Amino acid sequence: MEVKSTTKYVRLSPKKARDVAREIQGLPVSSALDILTFTPKKAAQLIGKTLKTAIADAENNFSLDTGSLVVKEAVIGKAPSLRRFKPRAKGSAGPIIRHSSHISITLVGSAPEKRKKAPRKQAAEKQETTTEAAPAAEPQA
Repeated sequence: MEVKSTTKYVRLSPKKARDVAREIQGLPVSSALDILTFTPKKAAQLIGKTLKTAIADAENNFSLDTGSLVVKEAVIGKAPSLRRFKPRAKGSAGPIIRHSSHISITLVGSAPEKRKKAPRKQAAEKQETTTEAAPAAEPQA
């Protein structure tokens, strides 16, 4: 079961937040919380809040065991930017762009399992055998 939690319009540059988000992907939630607690960045605090929200949702809304939760993905998206202008020399103005971001964290109940796909050759042979086993009735003359 996947649990997703999102924090929107965070006043933090997505570029700065992605550095922290990459560190916790694929880790158990206990390890991810430890890393975020001891990372001295603003992004770590905000991502930690979102992670704690996702853990609480998994426990209370989906009745999942918090010990088996794993961070499947931590995505930092770009949000609308605030555009400001600063006065410059000779009556001109220089733009100041204040970036915002959306933080989205997805948790899974346990480590994601990889599915093994059957090779196409075997799958095609299986279809042929099923059609041969039940031939269509042919009209007799």
